[in-house]
Amino acid sequence: MNLHQFRFVQEAVRRNLNLTETAKALHTSQPGISKAILELEGELGIDIFARHGKRLKRITEPGQQVLAAIEIIMREVGNLKRIGEEYSQQDAGTLSIATTHTQARYVLPGPVAALRKRHPKVAISLHQGTPEQVAQMLIDETAEVGLATESLSDFESLVTLPCYDWQHVVVLPLNHPLAAHERLTLEQLAQEPLISYHPSFTGRTRVDQAFATRGLKPNVVLEAIDSDVIKTYVRLGLGVGIVAEMAVRDDPACAPGGDLVTRPAGQLFGNNVARLAFKRGAYLRNFVYGFAELLSDRLTRDLITRALQGDAESYEL
Repeated sequence: MNLHQFRFVQEAVRRNLNLTETAKALHTSQPGISKAILELEGELGIDIFARHGKRLKRITEPGQQVLAAIEIIMREVGNLKRIGEEYSQQDAGTLSIATTHTQARYVLPGPVAALRKRHPKVAISLHQGTPEQVAQMLIDETAEVGLATESLSDFESLVTLPCYDWQHVVVLPLNHPLAAHERLTLEQLAQEPLISYHPSFTGRTRVDQAFATRGLKPNVVLEAIDSDVIKTYVRLGLGVGIVAEMAVRDDPACAPGGDLVTRPAGQLFGNNVARLAFKRGAYLRNFVYGFAELLSDRLTRDLITRALQGDAESYEL
């Protein structure tokens, strides 16, 4: 047996047992993949997949055990590569970060710039997506580090640590009637057309839950994943915006003299927690620990190491 066979089995599962798509992803031929999987099954003496003709239909019970073992083997192969890179190149290489638009736009620029100053030989690769896509990129090892507010803690194969907490704010045109109120209520907001994030982004679930708990149905007229887009449509008078506080913190348009007014909404929607995530069992290079420490002074190398070893539940903000 060999790593090529393991990689073929792993990718076939990722591609929903579609060998045509598997072959495209791995830049090889479908017959070659089928032959390699059959040879592995022959060597193991079991069927990893149940078939209908030449098509793979499902993973067998022993195949599930084989797949779990392959995941461990391929993870450790990745770790070996990273160990080699670290000790051969010292503080050089590429840090791949999977995150959402809000984190990439408003949170990461400072830490990324500081990391590059500290480690000028380290290149940064940013991958943006939904929180679920961020988690999957970590699982697939497309990214080494993930940062998002939603969903990351739902995946058993990931180790996640709270990084920082934040709240929502309401964004209003300067001349909007609600701008005269320092503290807004859910009832007031429920009477307005609202502009906020897509349901899978940036704490939107907390917003929906808050209205539902009070028996209110918000009138969401526009959803977006980009805070700047939300503010643009608020400025045009399309509705009242609900955005993350970091999206207005350094925006001159939301400062005194600007054309937008902000009001705190933490009392309405509660605190949100952004979490930093790694694939369970991953080997982290020195500059990855350094990046985590730049993101939050709560995250230390010792803490992350303990979390990766299984002590992640005892740390909260």
